[in-house]
Amino acid sequence: MAEVKASLACGVIAAFLSSAVLAFVEDLDDTFKDTRVNDVWLVDFYAPWCGYCKKLEPIWHEVGAELKSSGSPVRVGKMDATAYSGMASEFGVRGYPTIKLLKGDLAYNYKGPRTKDDIVEFANRVAGPAVRALPSKQMFEHMMKRHDVLFVYVGGDSPLKEKYNDAASELIVYTYFFSASEEALPESVSLPELPAVVVFKDGGYFTYDGKLVAIAVIDEKDPTEESGRLKTLMQRVAKEYREQFNRDFQFGHMDGNDYINSLIMGEVTVPSVIILNTSNEQYFLPSEPIESMEQLVQFISSVLNGSAQAYGGDGIIQRIKRVAFDARSTIMSVFRSSPLLGCFLFGLPLGVISLMCYGICTAESDDGSDDIDALKREGLTDDEEEEEEERQRAAALEGPEEEDEDVGEKDPEEKKTD
Repeated sequence: MAEVKASLACGVIAAFLSSAVLAFVEDLDDTFKDTRVNDVWLVDFYAPWCGYCKKLEPIWHEVGAELKSSGSPVRVGKMDATAYSGMASEFGVRGYPTIKLLKGDLAYNYKGPRTKDDIVEFANRVAGPAVRALPSKQMFEHMMKRHDVLFVYVGGDSPLKEKYNDAASELIVYTYFFSASEEALPESVSLPELPAVVVFKDGGYFTYDGKLVAIAVIDEKDPTEESGRLKTLMQRVAKEYREQFNRDFQFGHMDGNDYINSLIMGEVTVPSVIILNTSNEQYFLPSEPIESMEQLVQFISSVLNGSAQAYGGDGIIQRIKRVAFDARSTIMSVFRSSPLLGCFLFGLPLGVISLMCYGICTAESDDGSDDIDALKREGLTDDEEEEEEERQRAAALEGPEEEDEDVGEKDPEEKKTD
């Protein structure tokens, strides 16, 4: 009997703990769109038949429990994207599972490893401010120990700060961004002018001043041998040719080509190499595939000496193209996320305008014949108008007489009858 009671007690405790864990993850339905506005949400869009989704489920409950216990403002939920396909489409869900952090009107995609620690770190990073302040040297040193790469804006309000904040809002999914006063920096850091954006890495620091940026565009979600080779080449050039290119170039790699495509208003193949001139929005592409480090160095040198073909720019034609590209991108995103909404937003106005044009083109005036007569009269001279009026009066007088004559004449049969 005692064993039965013990097993029953264990079962109750296990059920209680299980329900407590499940309570940290909320099941969402089609009312979520209206209720989510005032909160920050981390949502797993899943499909019941998806094997990867089933594998993520226990990790997702651990994420919910971790964020809840740490006092994070992020609420964790999950939505069956097959049952609420319209809602999933509005959030741009195209595969399963899709993890998104929703903050206000912004939606951030998570593309990192599906582990509890990585997802929690992503949620805490993106849920907070895009740019975090470092008020003291102690805080600065603490962040230096925690992060391999540190982006810091130093200075007061300026156009550079606005651009830095915009970049931080978009790229917060990849890394942290900070701001600090000059007094909070280590004494070894000397900046020639303020404001400035400083990158701390590998025990040193580099000042951003609108340099050229050499980027290896790769696919880290589905890495190939070519992606790994280009990434390694870019890292080797950055280290071995630092003295030669450090003054003018920054080096890096990027996962996917979505961001680059939006910058150049075109399509960059993955994997590939591209160089961006951030000062005038020009970009450079190699004339042939990069097969060796010598070719990469030659390509970078050709950009530096001006012999490489430049594309893009910030001229008036490019600005017009940018407006058209942004408009097209907006329309396409609306249709991709919600085709019915896109048809309503753009189809209805076009239909109304078409009906208005058709009505204007086919409209007929009731007094058109009167207008024609008036135009004819305007084209006559005074004498011709008098003659026309006399003819009309004569015709009016002759009309009744002819009618009388017709009445006076009788058919011979009628006369016989009389």
